[in-house]
Amino acid sequence: MAALDYKKAERSLYLPGETPSLIEVPPLPFVAVEGRGDPNEEGGEFSRAVSVLYTVSYTIRMSEKGGHPIDGFFAYVVPPLEGWWWSEGGEDADFGDKSSFCWRAAIRLPDFVTDQVFAWAREEAAHKKKLDTSAAFRLTVDEGLCVQCLHRGSYDDEPQTLARMHAYLAKEGFRPDLGEGRRHHEIYLGDPRKTPVDKQKTVLRLPVAPL
Repeated sequence: MAALDYKKAERSLYLPGETPSLIEVPPLPFVAVEGRGDPNEEGGEFSRAVSVLYTVSYTIRMSEKGGHPIDGFFAYVVPPLEGWWWSEGGEDADFGDKSSFCWRAAIRLPDFVTDQVFAWAREEAAHKKKLDTSAAFRLTVDEGLCVQCLHRGSYDDEPQTLARMHAYLAKEGFRPDLGEGRRHHEIYLGDPRKTPVDKQKTVLRLPVAPL
């Protein structure tokens, strides 16, 4: 049986069009790390967080080959990196000052990952890779009603796509609903550490509410 690829199995979540649209996002489980600061800082906090997320995720993915069977395990493609962004003291992210960013970086987990499985994976990753994984935690994110759109190209050009999303919301009778627990959300369809700028594809997502 082919490995489950969430991007293909749940296209509405991961492969939206370049025209803004509404979506009801179900509660989903993640491994996450939170921090602050410019994500582009070489060797900085965000870069270290991403390394932890991929290491823990691949430890779970390769668990059976590593001699650690997990109840309910199935073969799957490790989902893409995701990020939630806001600025310190505010609800939205200030793209003009990335040093002010607060962020949560995350990778989706399969449903078979229990607290016990997660604790094992975090410890196993730390032991085998000599990596501090203590900042990683498991959580469920319930976004609910959102607007989303595919953005192509540089992250620095995202405000242009966001402007189209805001115009769409105003036309449809909705508004962004940002605040504690509801943040600007990005899904990186290629590994941002390796993907050339002109090949980057990012799902932009904002929580919304009726006007």
